[in-house]
Amino acid sequence: MNFLSKNLKTIASNLFLSATLTGASAMTFAQNANPNDAVSTVKKWDKTFAQSRNVEHRKVTFKNRYGITLVGDLYIPKNHGDHNLAAIAVGGPFGAVKEQSSGLYAQTLAERGFMTLAFDPSYTGESGGEPRNLASPEINTEDFSAAVDFLGTQKEIDRNRIGLLGVCGWGGMALNAAAADTRVKAVATSVMYDMSRAMGHGLGDGKDRYSTADRRAVMKYLNEKRWKDVESGTFSRSNHDIYVDQEGHVTAFDRGLPETLPENPHPVLKEFFDYYRLPRGYHERSINSTSAWNTTMPLSFMNMPLLSYASEINIPTLVVAGENAHSRYFSEDAFKAIGSKNKELVIVPNANHVDLYDNQAKKIQFDKFEQFYKINLK
Repeated sequence: MNFLSKNLKTIASNLFLSATLTGASAMTFAQNANPNDAVSTVKKWDKTFAQSRNVEHRKVTFKNRYGITLVGDLYIPKNHGDHNLAAIAVGGPFGAVKEQSSGLYAQTLAERGFMTLAFDPSYTGESGGEPRNLASPEINTEDFSAAVDFLGTQKEIDRNRIGLLGVCGWGGMALNAAAADTRVKAVATSVMYDMSRAMGHGLGDGKDRYSTADRRAVMKYLNEKRWKDVESGTFSRSNHDIYVDQEGHVTAFDRGLPETLPENPHPVLKEFFDYYRLPRGYHERSINSTSAWNTTMPLSFMNMPLLSYASEINIPTLVVAGENAHSRYFSEDAFKAIGSKNKELVIVPNANHVDLYDNQAKKIQFDKFEQFYKINLK
């Protein structure tokens, strides 16, 4: 059963009936003359984690193959000497920004001797691309390769020692990029989601949720929304986890997370709320903190499986999941599909999904990640 479904009526009646976020009214930042330009490049420290004294931080921009300008935070260990560094591109979670989890991973690994780059994916955060609040299996996979482009042209970097790290939904993107980009020498994931599977077959408790009929109902619902978007000239917004009841009726909430938590929430809903909606992890540019995705966004994920060529990943691969994470089955199934003979699955005892977003529970496996990259990015 979907983690929202047990509270569906309560949540729908009390929390999710706010006005639908559409068009320009949903934009947080000004429209650019060139829709591919960066939305902003905030120079002040506005992260959800403290700045390290042992790491140099630079705000950077770079373009992907589609001409979209991506904005990133580059972290460089201070006093690294004259030798070239290994580098890691870090992305995720899905709907987050670089000022949240990916930035924490990047800065911490920079403290341990790597040059790291946490970036906002296309159409989100400070990165360019319109319409806003959009994700794409193709373009977001390309975003990782664009990060490799950028890292490989930095004077401090040995371009033959570049790795990827994807958290949550960008775990699947990182694996997808690693299957295609032969420049990547090692790839790791933390509490990964396969977003094609999550949206195309329904996020469940350890297995897919949608029947074939449910899947068709969701597609019909999303394509009807296309008509409304075309007619209105705007994009409606909703949560990407779409609920189908036993009668085949489809419901999608108009926010990713509620303004306030309902009574007796499902534990997974509370996990996400306690991170994204509270000071612990809230950020004004994060979709998960403030708004929702374009309603029709899941269509491409439903029809374009991300991990179709996981068997062709032949580089060192580390997959980390929480023992009690609702997403654990994504990691375990991806691990089985990965073709590399040098692969490892790490299950973190007593950890849920969001425990591995920040280190509040002291469960992120930074020592393991450091060891993995030091061995495999020699």
